[in-house]
Amino acid sequence: MAVVLFALVVLVSLLSVAIGSRTIPLSEVLGVLFSPDGSQTSTIVHELRIPRTLLGLIVGVALGLAGAVMQALTRNPLADPGLLGVNAGAAVAVVGGIAVFGIGTAVGYLPFAMAGAAVASLVVYLLGAAGRSGATPVRLALAGVAVTAALTAVIEALTLLDPATFDRYRFWVVGALAGRGMDVFWPVLIPIVVGSLLALLLGRSLNAMALGDDVGRALGARIGRTRIASGLVIMLLAGAATAAAGPISFLGLAVPHAARAITGPDNRWVLAYSALLAPLILVGADVIGRVVLRPGELGVGTVTAILGAPIFIALVRRRRVAQL
Repeated sequence: MAVVLFALVVLVSLLSVAIGSRTIPLSEVLGVLFSPDGSQTSTIVHELRIPRTLLGLIVGVALGLAGAVMQALTRNPLADPGLLGVNAGAAVAVVGGIAVFGIGTAVGYLPFAMAGAAVASLVVYLLGAAGRSGATPVRLALAGVAVTAALTAVIEALTLLDPATFDRYRFWVVGALAGRGMDVFWPVLIPIVVGSLLALLLGRSLNAMALGDDVGRALGARIGRTRIASGLVIMLLAGAATAAAGPISFLGLAVPHAARAITGPDNRWVLAYSALLAPLILVGADVIGRVVLRPGELGVGTVTAILGAPIFIALVRRRRVAQL
C-alpha cells in the first residue's frame, strides 16, 4: 500500500507541474524537467510550478505528521494543528507584522508566523503543565482552546480597526500555495525535515503513552520528555507549514484517521502513512483548485476544507472514531 501511495504522490506531482492556467503536456514537462532550455514552457515549469509543487509536498508532510502527533499526544481524535494554538499564534504574529511593520509578502510573513506559532505553543504548554497533575492531554487541550480564543479576539480587533491590515491578512489566512517560490521553500525546509524525523522517531513512545501515563512509564516511556519532544515537533511542523501556506484546515484532522483506517492504531505506521497521504491530498487539492475556476483558481485551503469535511464525515460513519 505504501508503494501505491508513493506512486500516486509522484503522479499528482507531475500533474501539478503540468496543469494550470496553461496546460502543458506531460511529454513536454518531462522534456524540460531535467534539461531547461530557456523557453516559455521551461520558465513556467522551473520558476512557477516546481517551487509550488515542492512547497505543497513538504507542507502536506508537515501538516499530516503534526496532526498525527497531536492526536496521539492529547489522545483526542478531533485534535488538529489549531488545537494547541499554533495557527492562532502564527496568525496573530502575521497580523502584527502587517499592522506594525507593513509586511506584505509571503517571505516577509515567515519569521512572524514561525515566531508566533512557537510562542503560542510554549504558552499553551506552560499553562497545561501548571499545577500538580502536569501537562495532561485534557489540560493541554483546554489551554489550547483558551489561548486560541484569546488570540482570535486580538486578530479580529486588529483587522477591524485597520482595513488595510485586513486586506493583506485575508490573502494569507485563506491558505494558498500560489505565489510562493523557492524563497519560501528553502526557509521552511529545515524545520520541516527536522520535525519530520523527530516525529517518526516518536512512534514507539506515543504507543506507550496511548495506554496511559502509568502503563507508559511501566513500559519504559519517559512521559515528560515525550510530551516536550512532541510539543517541539508540533511547533516546528505546524508552525513552518502555517507560515509558508497559511492556515489549512481539515488536513491535520482527517489524514491521521485515514492512515489509522489503513494501518490500525500503531502510531509508527500512522505517522508514516500520514506523511504519504497528506501531501497526496494537498497537492491534489491544489490541482483541483486550478481546474475548477480556470483561468482563475481556488486557494488550496478552500479546496481542502470542501473536500475534507465529507471525507471526515465518511470516515466517522464507516467506523466509530476510536479513543486515542
